[in-house]
Amino acid sequence: MKIDTHQHYWHYHAQDFPWISDSMPQLQRDCLPADCEAARRAAGVDGVVAVQARTLPEETDFLLHLADTHPEVVGVVGWADLGAADLKHRLEPWCEHAAFKGLRHILQDEADVAAWVNAAAVNHGMQLLQQRQLVYDVLVFEHQLPTVIEFCARHDAHWLVLDHVGKPALRDWGPKREQSRPWADSLSKLAALPHVMCKLSGLVTETHWNHGQGLSLADAQNIWACFDQALDAFGPERLMYGSDWPVCQLSSPYDAVHGLAQTWAKTALTPSGQEAFWSGNALRCYGLKLPTVTD
Repeated sequence: MKIDTHQHYWHYHAQDFPWISDSMPQLQRDCLPADCEAARRAAGVDGVVAVQARTLPEETDFLLHLADTHPEVVGVVGWADLGAADLKHRLEPWCEHAAFKGLRHILQDEADVAAWVNAAAVNHGMQLLQQRQLVYDVLVFEHQLPTVIEFCARHDAHWLVLDHVGKPALRDWGPKREQSRPWADSLSKLAALPHVMCKLSGLVTETHWNHGQGLSLADAQNIWACFDQALDAFGPERLMYGSDWPVCQLSSPYDAVHGLAQTWAKTALTPSGQEAFWSGNALRCYGLKLPTVTD
């Protein structure tokens, strides 16, 4: 069994996606489950967690509707204003939906990450999430990782998930990877928190994109080195596979992203570790239930 814990879907309207620039023509179109279905099936991926891509109130409802109409979407990590006074009331109808598993905020784009994670209203919102056993996905760049460690330590009543291995700046790494030390130190500090999981996802877009023509060998080796570092820090019981489709297509197609993970997993993980990485950890973290397949 394989679960892709990180896909995005949208009907493209430029005003809803300020982070999609003109340098990303691959993303300036509708991206829906059917557009990835053939590649997903070819990779043997059985289920998907849909993750928010818009900072809009209707984002969670949109993704939950997709889960209603596409059985492969077994989990939704939506968006809501964690600091909103009406957060509790917003969560109530979503929690009635079997696919609703948590929330994410595009924290990496906040002008002041420290102010956001220390805001009293945001921390109250996190408490509400964790009381309801909902997951929060943490999205930050490498240089922002130290700012969120205390925040993650503070909220330890349920799972937190680090997206994209903390987004190390791979395009700046030299042959000896000497620039990786601050990222690796922060990763280890987060991994010391037993309620934090880590997605091996999103790293192809931290490399030189090469116009979607694929990764260089050096980039692939850097990504595998990141996977190794994450394994050393978190262990096989707290790592999950994610493709970051369709954003990954800025660098590499779905089959290449899956292939990177598969090549690494076959050599770095035991059979039980592979099972945990591909599905077991996601089932446990997000509380997923895959649809029953009948002949």
